[in-house]
Amino acid sequence: MVAPLKIGVAGLGTVGASLVNLLREQRALLAARCGRPIEVVAVTARSRAKKRGVDLKNIKWVSDPVALAKTPGIDVFVELIGGGGGVAKAAIEAALSSGKSVVTANKALLARHGVALATLAEKNRVALNYEAAVGGAIPIVKTLREGMAGNSFERIYGILNGTCNYILTRMEQEGLSFAECLKQAQALGYAEADPTFDVEGYDTAQKLAILASIAFGTRVSESAVYVEGISSIAPADLIAADELGYRIKLLGVAVKTPKGIEQRVHPTMVRKDAAIAQVMGVTNAVTIDAVGINPMTLVGPGAGGMATASAVASDIGDIARGVRGAPFGQPVATLASVRKAPMQRHEGGYYIRLQARDKPGTAATIARRLAQQQISLESIVQRHPKGQPTGKPAKSDGSVPVILITYATSEDAVRKALAAVGRDRVISGRPQVIRIEKN
Repeated sequence: MVAPLKIGVAGLGTVGASLVNLLREQRALLAARCGRPIEVVAVTARSRAKKRGVDLKNIKWVSDPVALAKTPGIDVFVELIGGGGGVAKAAIEAALSSGKSVVTANKALLARHGVALATLAEKNRVALNYEAAVGGAIPIVKTLREGMAGNSFERIYGILNGTCNYILTRMEQEGLSFAECLKQAQALGYAEADPTFDVEGYDTAQKLAILASIAFGTRVSESAVYVEGISSIAPADLIAADELGYRIKLLGVAVKTPKGIEQRVHPTMVRKDAAIAQVMGVTNAVTIDAVGINPMTLVGPGAGGMATASAVASDIGDIARGVRGAPFGQPVATLASVRKAPMQRHEGGYYIRLQARDKPGTAATIARRLAQQQISLESIVQRHPKGQPTGKPAKSDGSVPVILITYATSEDAVRKALAAVGRDRVISGRPQVIRIEKN
């Protein structure tokens, strides 16, 4: 009989408790599928007395995560503590250095220290698996790293944060403001008390950095990602998007360009007929563009105890089968360095919303400034609230909203044109600019 794969779990929050229960409940199925039993033999957490809804009888309790990582009686160390460094990093380093494979759901740690940890895993010939770090239950890491190992990728983009997608969905469907939707998301537990990490795009940026590394053979670098959040999105933008045939999503996009790999996170206009535009609520999705095949989109729950535990269990199963590959798809020594691509170089279509002064010559001035930067317009719409007669100002400052959709142009050209329009004093307030992602 094959000896069981012995697991040590650090962190018994929602995911950790769900994992221990899953491995116990699916013990027979996992043994049949993986060729050997999988057994949790040791755990650690902050408090031993806390009720977690999981039976820890016959499981050894270790008070310190680093000590657990070094325990001779375990084969795989599962890190579910979280955090971009500190004890989580120290424990993973200890496990890898002790010749133990590691499974983690820690996106922050991988985004900041993934290359160093992968180097340590390669040196000690053990696995470093992290499917649960990106996209929850969506098997995007395995798809890129193993399922599509023979494909050359052109672009990876996706909805990687359920909180933002939930807020934008509610804003669109119910006409609520960002602040109202955020408050509701916090009440439902979808958003943290301090939501900055989610709504300003940093969570998505960390996940994107990991996916870009696998897809394009680059060293993981959180600092190489351009980041904008969704706090500036107004109901007016979602209404306009709907009327123009678009939806607004916070996307993480990594794309191969002639000047290198562009990595960016920002609110994005996507056509309603795009698969990713249909993804609503807290759900995540990733679209893969590869040479020679049509784009494919993977959709599923991006967070939650069982969804994340499912991904962790899948990684453990690979180790039980004896599957071990380079953490980022190829040896660390072959990964290319990457720098943040200046957004001025970005090229694509743009949605621009202006509060234009309602006076003669305004439209001509705006058109002239756009033409000077060789920006062509696909459409221009002057909007008036319901009940507002055409030709009457919509605001007390004598301005009306004007919406422009451009053909493909550069970010630099758009910014220069809008700066000139601002100096001409034919608009009030700050222009709203949202990039359009082609299907």
